[in-house]
Amino acid sequence: MTKDERFVIFASSLGTVFEWYDFYLFGSLAGIIGAQFFGVIDPATKLPMFNQATRDIFALLAFAAGFIVRPFGAIVFGRVGDIVGRKYTFLVTILIMGLSTFIVGILPNAATIGIAAPIILIGLRLLQGLALGGEYGGAATYVAEHSPPGKRGYYTSFIQTTATLGLFLSLLVILFTRTILGEPEFAAWGWRVPFLVSVVLLGVSVWIRLRLNESPVFQKMKDEGKGSKAPLTEAFGNWNNAKIVLIALLGGVMGQGVVWYTGQFYALFFMQSILKVDGYTANLLIAWSLLLGTGFFVFWGALSDKIGRKPIILAGCLIAALTFFPIFRMITTNANPTLEKAIESVKVEVVSDPALCGDLFNPVGTRVFSTPCDTARAYLASSSVKYSTSYGAAGSGVKVVVNGKDVPYTAAASNPQVLAAVQAAGYPKAGDAQIVKMAHPFDIFRPQVAAVIGLLFVLVLFVTMVYGPIAAMLVELFPTKIRYTSMSLPYHIGNGWFGGLLPATAFAIVASTGDIYAGLWYPVIFAAITVVIGIFFLPETKDVDIGAN
Repeated sequence: MTKDERFVIFASSLGTVFEWYDFYLFGSLAGIIGAQFFGVIDPATKLPMFNQATRDIFALLAFAAGFIVRPFGAIVFGRVGDIVGRKYTFLVTILIMGLSTFIVGILPNAATIGIAAPIILIGLRLLQGLALGGEYGGAATYVAEHSPPGKRGYYTSFIQTTATLGLFLSLLVILFTRTILGEPEFAAWGWRVPFLVSVVLLGVSVWIRLRLNESPVFQKMKDEGKGSKAPLTEAFGNWNNAKIVLIALLGGVMGQGVVWYTGQFYALFFMQSILKVDGYTANLLIAWSLLLGTGFFVFWGALSDKIGRKPIILAGCLIAALTFFPIFRMITTNANPTLEKAIESVKVEVVSDPALCGDLFNPVGTRVFSTPCDTARAYLASSSVKYSTSYGAAGSGVKVVVNGKDVPYTAAASNPQVLAAVQAAGYPKAGDAQIVKMAHPFDIFRPQVAAVIGLLFVLVLFVTMVYGPIAAMLVELFPTKIRYTSMSLPYHIGNGWFGGLLPATAFAIVASTGDIYAGLWYPVIFAAITVVIGIFFLPETKDVDIGAN
């Protein structure tokens, strides 16, 4: 690798790390940001400033905005990148992302400026999603077009580390700030520090990227007058290319997206929301697994130069689909053994008049359950209690049965009888001594902690298998003049929609079924579909000459 090639990879990767850092801050601090902008109490009336319907709408928009608009960012900036050039396009995307993030850090909350606060916040989140939709394709294409033949998997794999490094950096900055300020100060104002720090990273990233030259493959095409004047039409209006876009999505990126989000994001959500591991410990456990696993992005990318992209990506999807259930069960065994025993030994039923039971599937969290059957099941699901639903006679009302004993049920907000009954039967109490807990960042050598990190590392290893070679494969599937546009759209649909919406959808499946593992069917099914489609339709691309088309 020459000095110039190293600089290209470093500059492209650093900027992309920064963009992922910005994007993940919102997700990592969603609870605090929600309280600041959506759940503020009016000090005069002691009531929420916004009614339930308004809060629900804002919560939905804030959650979905960054993910939903990513494919649109891919279309907008992909077109610009194929017409104007790679370098200038990802300079624009990094400026949009960086400034949007910095403004979040100085944005007054709802208690100060009222309804304008969540509206502006959602607008900034939309800009972040648009920018990220244009960033990845530009960086991956730029690096690939600087790579020598036989090295594209290796060179582009450094771009693949950036999403994980961005998440890792955001977790570290948040943990450091929380530790220095303490939780009360962090919740009050310290959460703004990670957003404000990003302006320094923005300045460094822009300065470095300004020193880059245009991609030689793109420049050669422009000099020869072979560029596209209508990349969107050529990319998606021409069936020969649109067909490849669909195959790339369904036979590659869709499975990669769900495996990635399961291994990094749903694993964190599962530990915190279902296994009741405290946030400090859960973030440290994920951070350690990422630290141990990140180098494997480069390993699999380099290996794909020798044996191909397709076998590694599809093998990662297949292995993940076959092993997600046992791995998550082992995480439960080690992280919260009391809960595991309770799930196996305690039988909880909600017995109700069928007319009182509706559908609990609520992936965006905006529905308000009101019937006793629904509130009882929602309460049990939020308490990580495995339950089944039985139907009694019409007009029989609702009761919760714990190991054959009827328990009085009132409303989901206050159920001391139900809580006491399930805990007496064996479910863990809050702060149970057997739940994994880390005393400090280097408290990793105790068997319980080491076992959980090891299992999370295996999940990260799956992530590296499917994600390490994907950039090279996408670049090689499409011709130079429409490459930026064509590769960006399937990537951001696969990751932004199939992957980004996974955690909330998976937990909605858990809540509606009463089984803490049922949400894993989401990634298992989509990863399996990708394996089948990929085997039959996805071409191998490692020997493609990307400068010849």
